[in-house]
Amino acid sequence: MDDIVRQAMAKWPNVPHCYGWLGLDARGNWYMRDDRTQAAGPFPVAKGSLLRHEKLVEFIHRNYERDDAGQWFFQNGPQRVYVELEATPFVWRIGGERQVTAHTGRAPQTVRECLVDEAGRVYLDTDIGLGIVHTLDVEAAADAIEQGAWVPREVAAAQLPERYRFVTSPAALRVRAQA
Repeated sequence: MDDIVRQAMAKWPNVPHCYGWLGLDARGNWYMRDDRTQAAGPFPVAKGSLLRHEKLVEFIHRNYERDDAGQWFFQNGPQRVYVELEATPFVWRIGGERQVTAHTGRAPQTVRECLVDEAGRVYLDTDIGLGIVHTLDVEAAADAIEQGAWVPREVAAAQLPERYRFVTSPAALRVRAQA
């Protein structure tokens, strides 16, 4: 987390959390979701505006974390902005020698498990969390599987959030908790 963010949190400790305004799609793209977009439907049905500002995206990546309840958020100064996830908290890119890197630029130390769901999507569970393999890198994952480096295990996509302790929609969870 950036030092400037820590300082803002200390200076303004009681800023309300923000829900529904930021989404992460299954390709690692961030979307800003204004009131009109949120009213049009849940993420990813209504995605919003693709964030293209490089410095803003880098700032989000550096300050992207998980709370104790499995909700992923971006710490924006003193405000915690919870993220709506299309698939998983991380989107993996696979480079040469099976080097795995998250959409945030973080690289896990180990791949603990390879999973394939009923639609053929590939996931990797790592020491930093679960992520879906980017669609452009499924061939690299298939090569790793064929070479015996990763042994896939079948999984139902609907079971992933509970099994790997992450929340796909903190906004929906909040609404249910308030009901």
